[in-house]
Amino acid sequence: MIREEIEKREKEILSPFACLSAKSRGRARAETECPYRTAYQRDRDRVIHCKSFRRLKHKTQVFISPAGDHYRTRLTHTLEVSQIARTLARALRLNEDLTEAIALAHDLGHTPFGHAGEEALREILKGYGAEFHHNLQSVRVVEVIEKDGKGLNLTGEVIDGIAAHRPQDPTPQTLEGQLVRLADRFAYLRHDIEDALLARVLTADQLPKEHMSVLGEKILDTLVPDCIKNNLGQKAVKMSPRIEAAMNGLYDFMYEHVYTNYQAKSEETKVPYLLQQLFRHYHYDPKFQKNIPESEQLRHTVDFIAGMTDRFAINMFEDLFVPSEWRTPEKE
Repeated sequence: MIREEIEKREKEILSPFACLSAKSRGRARAETECPYRTAYQRDRDRVIHCKSFRRLKHKTQVFISPAGDHYRTRLTHTLEVSQIARTLARALRLNEDLTEAIALAHDLGHTPFGHAGEEALREILKGYGAEFHHNLQSVRVVEVIEKDGKGLNLTGEVIDGIAAHRPQDPTPQTLEGQLVRLADRFAYLRHDIEDALLARVLTADQLPKEHMSVLGEKILDTLVPDCIKNNLGQKAVKMSPRIEAAMNGLYDFMYEHVYTNYQAKSEETKVPYLLQQLFRHYHYDPKFQKNIPESEQLRHTVDFIAGMTDRFAINMFEDLFVPSEWRTPEKE
């Protein structure tokens, strides 16, 4: 079968530290193997075809519901992460299909309005003794929510990479997962600078010269080669100390001047109130919670709110809480 030929090539070509499709830890529910695609190829395809992936096109990356056509959304961010991660995986002879599957799925559980929405939902849930983390919500999306509550039944390696894609998470168990974590950081640093310049939140001469002199104007041309050079034939993914320090310094600058910038984030001050009102309405709405056991109602509300796109949340808020103008009925 074609799948077996691909698996054979993986064994011959890939690094001894790569995850081989034929040796995947498998899925929560056993399935008949596809004759044409490996396990990780099937995972990638399932992610691309799911509803949560399509909704990413209307979820905030940095700028809420941007009017311009060229700002990143959560979807375009995801595609850029995937492209960078695949480049790294190919150069290091790791499993591209596993890398791509993790990258495409890593933000499926992100809230509307980006990290402002995530923080707002986290604050709401404190009052219920619960927590919210978008990486764990992404896992829930692929394990439970998608496919009408049956989940996508992805392999364990993909689930692990999704769960551990943030810098503060435990190290992913696969090198492919570790690459996605780095690619995520590479991508958002690069494109958030571009978007901030486009939005005139920053000017090029404001970028920190100390770090830009190390990383260069096109930072991917420094970050990607550094990652490749430092990880050929290695069991762990790491950066050279000098480049890593510059990358982290640039992130600190972006956090202060863009991610928490009043001009860029002025609309985010409205997000907590909007999500609080939506959450309260749906959580205590008997129709919304109909046939949902009381023990599962909080989870039901969280899943619904987290799954909203920016524009859906805004439209629902307007429908529920903003009076519509009166129009005289037309004569029959």
